[in-house]
Amino acid sequence: MVSPFRYYVLHKPFDVLTQFTDQAGRVTLKDFFPQPGVYPVGRLDRDSEGLLLLTDDGPLAHRLTDPRFEHPRTYLAQVERIPDDSALEPLRRGLVLKDGRTRPAEAELLTEPPALPERSVPIRFRKNVPTAWIRLVLREGRNRQVRRMTAAIGYPTLRLVRVAIGPVLLGDLAPGAWRELTPHERNALRIRGAIR
Repeated sequence: MVSPFRYYVLHKPFDVLTQFTDQAGRVTLKDFFPQPGVYPVGRLDRDSEGLLLLTDDGPLAHRLTDPRFEHPRTYLAQVERIPDDSALEPLRRGLVLKDGRTRPAEAELLTEPPALPERSVPIRFRKNVPTAWIRLVLREGRNRQVRRMTAAIGYPTLRLVRVAIGPVLLGDLAPGAWRELTPHERNALRIRGAIR
């Protein structure tokens, strides 16, 4: 049975708004994605990059963004300085931000930088301050949550890339490129209860 809905993945580049119009004339999704009538599932901040789902399936969008359903979102964050395992522990337990306690997150320090495309605007570089990459899996989506969490433990985020939402992976999709979800991805979301 063919779905009446449409599902897409876009690799949102840095400095792009997660909306289709902007009164100030800033770069939006419309500059990269020509399919009318679909909407982003959740948001990525203007200064964040990576996987963005777009669909006209309202029930799916609700299930993926409502924290009650705990759909995992995976991020790679380049942070200032190099956290040890004990520094990441508050992220794993959940920590208190201005809008309340976060849910426990998966957090691990990566031993090698991930293979990501260069960002259009390089991160700020300080000769005497090393950086590291951490992988975070969240099951809620608050405003600027990853950035606020890493700042709260003393390791500010310099670059943030979402690489997965549930079973849907960014893979090697280039910044600004988009594609339809594969039947396998749609089926995986269906198994997780996100698509009827």
